[in-house]
Amino acid sequence: MKKVLILTGKVLLIVIAVIIIYYSVVVLKVRADTPAIVKPLLESAVITYADLSKDRLDAILKIEDPAFFTHDGIDLKSPGAGITTITQGLGKKFYFKKFRPGIRKLKLMLVSKFALNPLVSKNDQLTLFLNQAYLGKYNGAAVIGFENAARAFYGKSFKEISMDQFLSILAMVIAPETFHAINKPDANKLRVERMKKVISGEYKPKGLMDLYYGELSEEEAKSGLAPASYFPEIYKK
Repeated sequence: MKKVLILTGKVLLIVIAVIIIYYSVVVLKVRADTPAIVKPLLESAVITYADLSKDRLDAILKIEDPAFFTHDGIDLKSPGAGITTITQGLGKKFYFKKFRPGIRKLKLMLVSKFALNPLVSKNDQLTLFLNQAYLGKYNGAAVIGFENAARAFYGKSFKEISMDQFLSILAMVIAPETFHAINKPDANKLRVERMKKVISGEYKPKGLMDLYYGELSEEEAKSGLAPASYFPEIYKK
């Protein structure tokens, strides 16, 4: 029995060592690839962090990533933050051909913390977010970035849209088709109303996965939203 335990321990140590080596290699490769991925995207950006007014920046942070300027790419504490930071959202787009939940989440967290976040400034990450976010489809074509969304949905440039129009676009980030500004105007309007309460401080998210700021109707819960947000217990704290 003792020999079996010793052998099992050795096997576990070998497995752990292999996992550490594997993910170390992954992180090193991503660190090497990141500058070549990020540089052309920043150079071709049509809007930048500097184009955000204070109220628009405040809205992005409170809705998408409350601890953005202080976390290291990972935030599993801030109420309403969910489990994917802006940094990780970029990581999904840059380092995965098709991201699926599961073990890939560990890889995403590691490359976000040890590669993307230390190599790309927070301001540049916001610029990338503004230009690379997927915001649904318009006339069958994918809408990428807030500038394109402003022109597709409102016929104006990003700088010309109103705060409400900006919020309607921001509302789509979490679920572009469910909260589509044109195709699902009622759902989009309701989410904007809930977002405004969070932004103003009237509503404070009850927990990490309180992403929709209150209980969901049965219809909403079946619309492809994050399953962890369905449980009413979240909102009874």
